[in-house]
Amino acid sequence: MERVLGIGGVFFRARDPEVLQAWYTENLGVPQMFEAERGDLTVWSAFNADTGYFGRLDQQSMLNYRVSDLDAMLVQLRAAGAVVDDKVEQHDYGRFGWATDPEGNRFELWEPRPA
Repeated sequence: MERVLGIGGVFFRARDPEVLQAWYTENLGVPQMFEAERGDLTVWSAFNADTGYFGRLDQQSMLNYRVSDLDAMLVQLRAAGAVVDDKVEQHDYGRFGWATDPEGNRFELWEPRPA
């Protein structure tokens, strides 16, 4: 069975993402990206309030979960009856897929590129 390896990112809506990002950095020391150990990244990012990236406009945040095998996880989720986006994106830093939990919350799955 595929399992989540960790949190790959925390994303949320903001009226002014750049100002809010700066506030968190200045007041809490939150960087835009954490690296616990080499290759173990967690992204923290504010998005525009009207972003469609999270799916529903009333969904204020979205989690990104790191996985070791994106394709296997998507197959597993489909078999469990989850709504899974057909789109898979490939970037220099890994592959991404999306699904929705039983309450309609969209989440992102990230298979990091091997180190």
